[in-house]
Amino acid sequence: MPSQLITRFKNITPDGSIIEVVVWKVSSPVPPTEHGYKYRAVYMVKGVRVVGFDNERGKGDHSHLDGIEVPYTFTGVDQLIEDFIAAVAARRAP
Repeated sequence: MPSQLITRFKNITPDGSIIEVVVWKVSSPVPPTEHGYKYRAVYMVKGVRVVGFDNERGKGDHSHLDGIEVPYTFTGVDQLIEDFIAAVAARRAP
């Protein structure tokens, strides 16, 4: 089975920040993950990643929050998007 694009979203906000989410259903899990998704979600401000979620080969599921990389427990695409939106909202709040 070839990879299948699940969602792709990119928005450049009025202040120039970038919000982007890309999720693929893949035929084989990205090691060391065991699920069949490859994803990246990023919120960048002035060229700096403030929030990021991804599952890089060799690292598995993890997030980047304010410059700190921490493990992330992937439970599904819907939850990933909710977690990403919440992390971005927390950093955009005045």
